Amino acid sequence: MRIVYIHQYYCNPGMAGGIRSYEQARRLVARGHTVDVITTDITPGARELGWKVTDDDGITVHWFRVPYDNHMSYARRLRAFAEFMLLATVRAARIGADLVFATSTPLTVAVPGVLAARLRRVPFVFEVRDLWPEIPIEMGALRNPVARGLAGALADWAYRNAAAVVALSPGMALGVNKRRPSVPVTIVPNAADIELFAVDPSSVAAFRNEHHWLGDRPLIVYTGALGAVNGVDYLVHAARRMREIDPEIRVLIVGHGREWESTGRLAAEHGLLDTTVRMWEKVPKSDLPVILGAATLSTSMVRPIPGLWDNSANKFFDALAASRPIAINYGGWQADLIGETGAGLVLDPHDPAGAGEVLAAHARDEDWLAKARDAAHRLAVERFSRDLLFERFEGVLHRSAGRTRSLSEQY
Repeated sequence: MRIVYIHQYYCNPGMAGGIRSYEQARRLVARGHTVDVITTDITPGARELGWKVTDDDGITVHWFRVPYDNHMSYARRLRAFAEFMLLATVRAARIGADLVFATSTPLTVAVPGVLAARLRRVPFVFEVRDLWPEIPIEMGALRNPVARGLAGALADWAYRNAAAVVALSPGMALGVNKRRPSVPVTIVPNAADIELFAVDPSSVAAFRNEHHWLGDRPLIVYTGALGAVNGVDYLVHAARRMREIDPEIRVLIVGHGREWESTGRLAAEHGLLDTTVRMWEKVPKSDLPVILGAATLSTSMVRPIPGLWDNSANKFFDALAASRPIAINYGGWQADLIGETGAGLVLDPHDPAGAGEVLAAHARDEDWLAKARDAAHRLAVERFSRDLLFERFEGVLHRSAGRTRSLSEQY
């Protein structure tokens, strides 16, 4: 099958960011499919015109430089979404395909996906990573009634034109079916890359010895975006309380985003920066395994907004892949998993100081840590391994292509 795969912010393991699309695409190639990924190049540098084509382990990747970062204004980000929407529509329409697949965010990637599929008379499959416009409305980012109406209409249009929808969590699936009850929705959450995170203990020991501030101290890590939805300042406030209880505990924040500077300033104001709390700029995905291998616990944070509980954060599944307990400050399906299995901690989203006490109490509890590590590993292997979830994903594509062929054969 020839697949056009549209993802505005695709990353490979040499880049900083989630590699879901790369991992799915390379497995499709290994199964004999042809995959063309259409994406943007947001690496720093001068703006270049035209498409650049590369090969990522058999995946043909089409890059067009469209600047984007979380420091941009809302209007400037919308412009980047619209620019890619137009470019991707033209590019996708020129590539032969048996199926067109598009993954959000942003929601606007549905436009080139639907239009290219119509031009090629092939099925369109849409992957929902965040519910739009529900999430930006709940966060207060989308206040204009006209903009809300347009975003809702675009979501309805995308679902109506999809042969199938892939949702990254149960809550997202419910949100899709509220708008379009008839569309087939399959839940394929983010996954645990177990092989990637299988790190040699000697590499972990070397990492700890290399950083004198760490040594054999407990380490709590956060790896990922520092955006408006994440609220990583919560972890800084928790670290302040942890230092009062156990000054030896260390917190490492690795990432990038709009709240990078404000989070660093907060840590500095409390005298935590470069002592209890360390902050590193974003690193390639391939560097994360040793960092998580050195961690006592990993964390995943969001603002206390119930709509965000439906997230499927890569950092949650990376922790499972590394067999590390995961501490989260939100409810929902991931909190339920932790409660059922004991793979981590669910912290009070409104009490970061209390969270600091809970984290400090567990960071040196070797019996609890051993049980939580085992539980995390079991979840990774039995329920969220990349290979296991890929089978479900590929099944959606095959069913969508087969359903369309059956309909065309009737006429």
